[in-house]
Amino acid sequence: MMELSLPQIWMIIGLLMLVAELVSVVLVFIFFAVGGLVTALLAALGILPTLEYQIVAFSTISMLTLILFRKHAKKLLETRRGKQEEYKEFIGETAMVIRDIPSDGSGKIYYRGAEWSATSNNHNPIDAGSKVIIQRTEGITLIVEES
Repeated sequence: MMELSLPQIWMIIGLLMLVAELVSVVLVFIFFAVGGLVTALLAALGILPTLEYQIVAFSTISMLTLILFRKHAKKLLETRRGKQEEYKEFIGETAMVIRDIPSDGSGKIYYRGAEWSATSNNHNPIDAGSKVIIQRTEGITLIVEES
């Protein structure tokens, strides 16, 4: 059986954190990915000879990148999201409610061959079977009014 070296283990940790970031939307795992990958590089170069130094380096690098760059990265992502005009073509279209939309929550509508999460624009409950008009979008939730 092949044993992994510490740099290889840190590389795996970094890559797993990168995959976790791609799956999540919290913008935290990327900084641990950076910590793992930089620690792998420093360990491979012999700069961090022991596991204790590597753990301290991983923790320090991860926390510093998180503290220094998260706010900037989040703002950059929000700016990009703001420029996207996804689902704008849905506005004014008619859909069918397939699960009741309560006044203070979300239900489901059927539109373009798919189920969508929907909330009531004016906070009036809308019963399943009703036709609605899409007013706007908030992410992937459609805001609707009964037609």
